[in-house]
Amino acid sequence: MDQVTMVGMMAGVCTTICFLPQVFKIYQTKHTADLSYAMWMIFSFGVFLWLCYGVMVKSLPVILANAITLVLSVSILVMKIRYK
Repeated sequence: MDQVTMVGMMAGVCTTICFLPQVFKIYQTKHTADLSYAMWMIFSFGVFLWLCYGVMVKSLPVILANAITLVLSVSILVMKIRYK
């Protein structure tokens, strides 16, 4: 793995795992009243587009980071709907 890809992978790991505490907290507390539907829908759509971009340019760091982030952000949206 070259240095550029390594930096991309490290950046992807950092920006993806930052969502884990939020997912765990929502799951534990079932509290989502302060979360904005609009923000999470727009964010999830943006992450989906980044994933599409990553596939188009064949960038493994972009694909992996955004695939995992999309799962986490959609999980938050689902919990927002479920626990309202």
